Amino acid sequence: MLGFDFGLARIGVATGELETGHASALATLHEESNDARFAAIARLIAEWRPMALVVGLPAHLDGTGHALGARCRRFANQLHGRFGLPVFTVDERLSSVAADDELAAAGLRNWRERKARVDAAAARLILQTFLDARRNDQP
Repeated sequence: MLGFDFGLARIGVATGELETGHASALATLHEESNDARFAAIARLIAEWRPMALVVGLPAHLDGTGHALGARCRRFANQLHGRFGLPVFTVDERLSSVAADDELAAAGLRNWRERKARVDAAAARLILQTFLDARRNDQP
């Protein structure tokens, strides 16, 4: 599976396995145009051959919709339309904050170093949330 932390400036990407239930940070896409972004995603899909995609859906702490939510849903719909894969959305509340905290705890004290990795780390957390929920739903 591939997981995505969609942002207007960057898209974090993670890979994960249903069998192992483990997700790993993969890359951060910095392409500016939609065409370039989807070309980069197409390359990752060709390389990793995922069976499904997961997109983080932002929400406020109280659970109400976030302004970026509609853009994330559109991104998810575009992924499905372009690549024909099932696309799931997952609540991503505080994923970037948690990812930044994890990177700092892992020894990346410099904020600029963490910023370069935080989107992929957030994508990993989003995909891990999906995998954990799936594992917990199975008998």
